[in-house]
Amino acid sequence: MNEVDAVVIGAGPNGLVAATLLADAGWDVLVLEQRATPGGAVTSAEITAPGFTNDVYSAFYPLGLGSPVIGALNLDVQWQHAPAVLAHVLPDDRVALLSREVETTAKSVGAFADADADRWHVEYTRWMSVREAVLGSVLRPFPPVRGALSLLKAAGVGDALRLARMLTLPVRRLGEELFEGDGARVLLAGNTMHTDLGPDQAGGAGFGWLLAMLGQDVGNPVPRGGAGELTASLVRRFGGRIETNARVSSVLHARGVAVGVRLADGSVVRARRAVLADIPAPNLYLDLIGENGLPSKLGEDLKKFQWDGDTIKVDWALSGPIPWTNPEAAQAGTIHIGGDLNGMAGFAHELACGKVPRTPFTIMGQMTTTDPSRSPAGTEAAWAYTHVPLGGKWTEDRLKRRADRIEQVIEERAPGFRSRIVKRSVLGPEQIGTVNGGTAAIHQQLIFRPMPGLGRADTPFDRLYLASSSAWPGGGVHGATGANAARAALARWGAAGEVYRLLIQGLHKAVY
Repeated sequence: MNEVDAVVIGAGPNGLVAATLLADAGWDVLVLEQRATPGGAVTSAEITAPGFTNDVYSAFYPLGLGSPVIGALNLDVQWQHAPAVLAHVLPDDRVALLSREVETTAKSVGAFADADADRWHVEYTRWMSVREAVLGSVLRPFPPVRGALSLLKAAGVGDALRLARMLTLPVRRLGEELFEGDGARVLLAGNTMHTDLGPDQAGGAGFGWLLAMLGQDVGNPVPRGGAGELTASLVRRFGGRIETNARVSSVLHARGVAVGVRLADGSVVRARRAVLADIPAPNLYLDLIGENGLPSKLGEDLKKFQWDGDTIKVDWALSGPIPWTNPEAAQAGTIHIGGDLNGMAGFAHELACGKVPRTPFTIMGQMTTTDPSRSPAGTEAAWAYTHVPLGGKWTEDRLKRRADRIEQVIEERAPGFRSRIVKRSVLGPEQIGTVNGGTAAIHQQLIFRPMPGLGRADTPFDRLYLASSSAWPGGGVHGATGANAARAALARWGAAGEVYRLLIQGLHKAVY
């Protein structure tokens, strides 16, 4: 029987961050990963043609570069940037361009409405004044006392309340309140579409504003050589034991206390202090613990858990750069294409109705434009993804037709794109599934994530912590959910650990 201080289930970025913080505190940590390699959704491979490095799942990491959690680890990642951050290509071929140079962004949105150039400067100034407080509030456990106090100090009570209101708005409404023209509005709304929220859903403004301002601030960076280099850096930083091809079949618990895990091969690992799970909440509670072992109200709440939508992703090896008719699009690493505000709203509405949207709103990556090491000189490694309704049946032929439709949307704005395709790879919901660990909608955020509770990594089982994107603050490669789980485990065994345990377990009993 193996025995360690802590077992971490899953070697995604959150699991690796959690393991690193515990190891830094002197704990003996074992990470168990069911796949053949660590990394989770942060991995890269030659999945199209030789010499082309494609990011298999996630690719751009503004939250990674902007996150104080990731920053504090001092990783040896070499970050790369495209000449421009993001281009939203409208159906009439106009482009709203987001650049790390605020003057360039202001000029672009000002072309849609003169006043918006100054308004973009104003909004970015506001972001910089509350940046640390907002990130501290978003990326720390609930309640974010330290971040809230910092925000009150930076903005004052009145402006802090106004900011809180702003973050709860639908992103269409936020765009209407802040800007006059379509350019700035679609930059906000397009960033919201990185979640499963449309332009008219409450809370979407928070994501759109945060990602747009982070893009202006730190860009949409990528690790030189591929997403897998970020994982490799996290593995080096952890420096501890990672067992791959190690599928956990159950979490062992006794009298409400997690004491270890059982693997699929029947072996057992005892955890003296903690089990941390970098897996979705339903998988943890229903698969590894079992519904019969849960408090009854927790089991009832899990039945109401809402996943985000499914994803289809296409990777290409291209013989040359994408031939956009609007040359501004060629500068950007990230491309939004497939609709203006109403087009994005129509896309979201069709998804809500369980329909595969007629025109896919597509988020693209021009990877060689961003990092020249991704493919041979003069070529382009690129990808695009779009959302589809959850739970659909996607045969190989149906996936092919959807990929063809994505290419058709690109071809309309970049004639000749298809002729440059050397090879492509198509991944459907079975390979990718959902990407956010549950919906980003407001009813499953804060103290409602992943279900009504404390909004923390602590679970109703003592010494068991949820370290995945199902926990607050949700999806994105920021490491915060892993860090929050590690901090909770450390607090449980700190000087006031018994008081912490009694408080947390008492609160859980009141909820469940």
